Amino acid sequence: MNVNFKNIHIGSMVKQRTIELDMDISRICNFFKCSADEVEKMFLHEDLPTNILLSWCKLLEYDFFRTYSQHLILFSPPAKKDASKTEKKRTELPQFRKNIYTKEVIDFILELVNSQQKTKRQIIDEYRIPKTTLYKWIMKYNKKEIEDKKK
Repeated sequence: MNVNFKNIHIGSMVKQRTIELDMDISRICNFFKCSADEVEKMFLHEDLPTNILLSWCKLLEYDFFRTYSQHLILFSPPAKKDASKTEKKRTELPQFRKNIYTKEVIDFILELVNSQQKTKRQIIDEYRIPKTTLYKWIMKYNKKEIEDKKK
């Protein structure tokens, strides 16, 4: 399954994971305390409430929220820089590093480059991936791919 980070359909991703794990529907029904029809309806939903999605993450041992994080990394608008605000507003919420790229995101970006769907410049501009990072990925992963093919 090729993940579309721009248009996420979480229900189909959850269904794919249950298929991969060959999980019995009765186990899912017991976990959620619902019917098989309700489970099938969840698979059809483009989005799910966070408490339900969190339960799916636990049951299927997969972080579906990471898909949304990758969407933010790739598609969120850049922060506006306001010269009058010299100090950022503090928050009590946890702070995370934004640019933590998963293997899936790296593969997604390299596929765009290798298939010539986007130029390196377009990727740097559209996804705000640093030029050095992109070139390191190209060197590292394309070299690794060539070595794997030789084996």
